[in-house]
Amino acid sequence: MPEGTLRVVQLNAGSLLEPGWPERRFEIVAWLERLEPDVVCLEEIWEDATTPNTAGWIADQMPAVRWHRSFGGAPFSALGRSDPDLRFGSAVLSRWPIDESDHVLLPLAAGVQPAVAGVPWELVWARTAGLDVFACHLAAAPQDGRHRQVQVRAIDDHIRAVRGALDDFTPGTRRAAMPPILCGDFNAEPDSDEIRFLSSLTAIDGRTTFFQDAWRVAGDGPGDTQDWRKNPIAAALNVHRKRIDYVFVGDPFLRASGAGRVLRAELAFHEPITGVLASDHAGLVVDIVWPDRPA
Repeated sequence: MPEGTLRVVQLNAGSLLEPGWPERRFEIVAWLERLEPDVVCLEEIWEDATTPNTAGWIADQMPAVRWHRSFGGAPFSALGRSDPDLRFGSAVLSRWPIDESDHVLLPLAAGVQPAVAGVPWELVWARTAGLDVFACHLAAAPQDGRHRQVQVRAIDDHIRAVRGALDDFTPGTRRAAMPPILCGDFNAEPDSDEIRFLSSLTAIDGRTTFFQDAWRVAGDGPGDTQDWRKNPIAAALNVHRKRIDYVFVGDPFLRASGAGRVLRAELAFHEPITGVLASDHAGLVVDIVWPDRPA
């Protein structure tokens, strides 16, 4: 990795709900070995009393890097599943030790249906090497925008609470801290209010916030992360083409040495290396200016 650059990888791994996990997991490892990321955010990770954590399994296949991880699992009771030992959620992998971490369940709007309430929509935070990295999974159905609007406001609240004064701006000075990194399967398209809220393109309940949508800043083309034409798992689900997976980077304005500038955003996991696709989702690889990158 070039000096002064952070490489972030995002993927909804689909390790519980989609078919072919025993083969697909090797494809994820192959892609990660090719990409050589610093930080990896994974959604739809799980574990139970007899099955090791699926993000941990991925990390263990790459012994050249001693990956550190934070997992934020909670019970999963949708789709007829009732195993009390099952934990389902998101994970963050980092090349550096994780100094602090947390996991919060994201709220839902009133009148939620049981099938939606049975999934632990959540946000995982890991502080590693001075970075604040967040991975999340938002309510899935296209018609669930009202839930996602509640959830993005909760995400913004939590990030502000974690960051404290790190992002405060004083005229005449440059901010020293790297901005927060927010990744996930948002299940929302770029012109939705929930994504526009995160990009400060619309207000929700009179509030605004601002993160850079890495694809909007540095990507080329539509950036669809679910495409039935190219992905047989997505085709089997009969979902339309859409961009629903994101890497967001906090406001880079007047950060020292260009910290937080998005240099590159490309699709990943969208073509097979081992002969199978990694997931029903494509992933993202994003490079960000990080002046204080540790050796």
